[in-house]
Amino acid sequence: MAIKGALPVSFGTVFPHGAYALGVEAINDFETKRPQLDKDTGLPLWAVDVIDADPEARGKAKSVKVKVAADVCPTLPDEVPGLPFRPVEFEQMAVMPYVDDSGRRPRVAHSLRARGVKAPGASGGRRAAPAKDAD
Repeated sequence: MAIKGALPVSFGTVFPHGAYALGVEAINDFETKRPQLDKDTGLPLWAVDVIDADPEARGKAKSVKVKVAADVCPTLPDEVPGLPFRPVEFEQMAVMPYVDDSGRRPRVAHSLRARGVKAPGASGGRRAAPAKDAD
């Protein structure tokens, strides 16, 4: 049996020490300059710049982007006084493995995906809007 697509994973597995968002922006297709769409849902993709709160994380592992599929730009939680970024949690996370052949040697890499963003401990965040039935 082959595994196809993204692998579901919990937020705590990816960020056991928590995560901080720096900002969010639309992901545009390089060639068409139009919003990039999620292949599974057809929704626009948004990139949330994240800092891993793990004190042991170093280099490229310290700062990552999490792609969020949503109709509208996800709203980040409020800043915490005294901090330049916002503590966040991601809902319905998944890891998408791929081969990165942009360097000297190909390597297995992964992309982080989510369906929503919320404040830590909050019951719900900004989720993708449900599909509407055609009449």
